Amino acid sequence: MDAIESMKQISTSSASFASAKKTRRHFLKDGLVTLATISILPSHVIRGQSELRDKDGKLVRARSVVPSERVRLACCGIGNQGGSDLRAMHQTGLADIVALCDVDMGGPHTLKSLKAFPDLPKFQDFREMFDQMGDSIDAVTVGTPDFSHFPIAMLAMSMGKHVYVEKPLTRTFQESELLMRGAKKYGVVTQMGNQGHCQDNYYQFKTWVEKGIIQDVREITAHMNGGRRWHGWDTSMTAFPKGQSIPDTLDWDTWLMTARHHDYHRDFVRGQWRCWYDFGMGALGDWGAHIMDGFHQFLDLGLPEEVTPIRIDGHNPLIFPQASTLEFKFPARGKMPATKVTWYDGKENHPMVPEGYGDIKIDRDVNPVNGRVMPAQELPAGKEIYGKDLIFKGHSHGSTLSIIPKEKAADLSTDLLSYPRNTTNHYENFLKACQGLEPTLSPFEVSAPLSQVFCLGVIAQKLNTRLKFDRQNKQITNHAVANHWLKGASPRKEWEEFYRLA
Repeated sequence: MDAIESMKQISTSSASFASAKKTRRHFLKDGLVTLATISILPSHVIRGQSELRDKDGKLVRARSVVPSERVRLACCGIGNQGGSDLRAMHQTGLADIVALCDVDMGGPHTLKSLKAFPDLPKFQDFREMFDQMGDSIDAVTVGTPDFSHFPIAMLAMSMGKHVYVEKPLTRTFQESELLMRGAKKYGVVTQMGNQGHCQDNYYQFKTWVEKGIIQDVREITAHMNGGRRWHGWDTSMTAFPKGQSIPDTLDWDTWLMTARHHDYHRDFVRGQWRCWYDFGMGALGDWGAHIMDGFHQFLDLGLPEEVTPIRIDGHNPLIFPQASTLEFKFPARGKMPATKVTWYDGKENHPMVPEGYGDIKIDRDVNPVNGRVMPAQELPAGKEIYGKDLIFKGHSHGSTLSIIPKEKAADLSTDLLSYPRNTTNHYENFLKACQGLEPTLSPFEVSAPLSQVFCLGVIAQKLNTRLKFDRQNKQITNHAVANHWLKGASPRKEWEEFYRLA
């Protein structure tokens, strides 16, 4: 009942929505004019200035937060993962939550957040939130479906708001490219929500590469073999499901944002969006950011030159495969050799692992190959890294690496294996960066290229075809349709403006 009462703050009549849409158009149009007539300075230059305004007094850059102040934080997406981000940010004690935004405000998944913050301003449209509260917001969390990250983050950055964006950063290669460009242009703090990137996994991998423990890596396997929402769906489907009645709490038009029109269906919302190429990034985008982040950054992988689907079970152009194996080839980088990364997803799609992997059952019907054995059980989400003299295994998020077999680790000194520790978590790291105290560890310059690897992998899944990629020009050279999907479908009318902000 409290949540329903709180919804009285949000008008849902047809007239109010028509008026709101007019306000949104004028707001974004005016913002574009404003951005064209001012000089944007990097954050380190304006540090100490309270704010930046245009000639009419309109705020176009948020105030610079100082260490003694809490960050004024607005949260877009307050259910599921977005709700977890909201609570985690609040628990740091470094932020004041000043606004809540969710297109399904009052939906079942939002009630926990609404109960925790009953008196805050509430919005169903992020554009209205910025229009009404731009002066009162320093930073924004974006915990919405993958395809809707881009417009919220881009508009926020253009207004000088620091942004924390859930993984994977975007649904298309171009959107990640534009977010990198926008972050540099507007000089704001950025962080992608691969939370383990601020834990021991980060510091250990970085240190072990610097010390030469991890070196000459030529092959990596990465895997997530748990059941996914779309597993068991009809892979022969040729059309999207027929529309259903839109819930009273949901602003469906704003939920769609830049995506092409779809009639509402329950299998598009509340996490189900991850099943569809139009909305999500499948298992690779969902888990790759928690598994591949360390080796992608510290082995300086960048973008692949080739992506090949080795196995696609249940290929369908609408939904993700029941299982897939993707091979990414990265060229030599400086002193680092060419590296092959093979990704596995699907419940019965396991990589062979090194002998001595650990306490797992082995499939004795599969003969060992080159010192590797086939698991007879589901592996934890993780990776195996094959270096010059050592093999490493690791799981997901912040879990650390171990050396296979254990006896080889015993031959290395404790001092050599040691690495610095830091108790700051991913959320604290972002908020402290907003205060100018430290840099973020997963800024867009690091996390966007990682997300672009996933975007290329998803294109290979969708089209079930090998891709050759020109790293310098950032183009797919062997498949015109695949190259088109770097950009994706054109945004809906009145959403094109966000792509001009970078």
